[in-house]
Amino acid sequence: MIAPVTNTQITERAMKRITDDLAGRDKKLARIIAAHPLCTVGRNPKPVTHFEALVESVISQQLAVKAAETIFLRIKKSAGGRIQPARIAALSESQMREAGVSGAKAKAIQGLASASLEKRINVNKLHETESDEEIFSQLTSLWGIGPWTVDMFMMFQLGRLDIWPTGDLGVRRGWEKIYSLADEITPKELERKGEKFRPYRSVVAWYCWRALS
Repeated sequence: MIAPVTNTQITERAMKRITDDLAGRDKKLARIIAAHPLCTVGRNPKPVTHFEALVESVISQQLAVKAAETIFLRIKKSAGGRIQPARIAALSESQMREAGVSGAKAKAIQGLASASLEKRINVNKLHETESDEEIFSQLTSLWGIGPWTVDMFMMFQLGRLDIWPTGDLGVRRGWEKIYSLADEITPKELERKGEKFRPYRSVVAWYCWRALS
């Protein structure tokens, strides 16, 4: 196994080293890696704040991509074109509901805004926290911010390489396809199966999604 690549080193060359390493560990995964483009986790950061990315992640829960994008843009428009804690906190529940945000998601987003404004969580400096577990603990302490939301945030906003979102249906279905499983795999079983791919489970998850395309 190669020496771990840190989150600040995710260049195309570094990702190629990672995928070569993973391919060497597992022949079935190697075929998926060879058939798809190079993983983009940590290589194409979104040009948005962490707060904005988290709001987007909450909205995206259990929604199709297009529907989530539409709702997010409506919220952004209602907030005067900028997703910031103070602007989000100023929105009423009725404004958020009119934009298509469910009551539960509105409560979660408002809770996130309050935590940021009250400095209970310094959302836009979360990238300075080295421990994935610490970030996970801080964010899931907020009402309505669950494991899936935090996993997506850490993978696609922070570029963390060892996130293993076993609660994501697409990851599980992709794994089943890669390994030709007759039965559905449970999150608990997938958690165990993923151990051999540390510290690059985010990359494996990305290729599980690609396997379905």
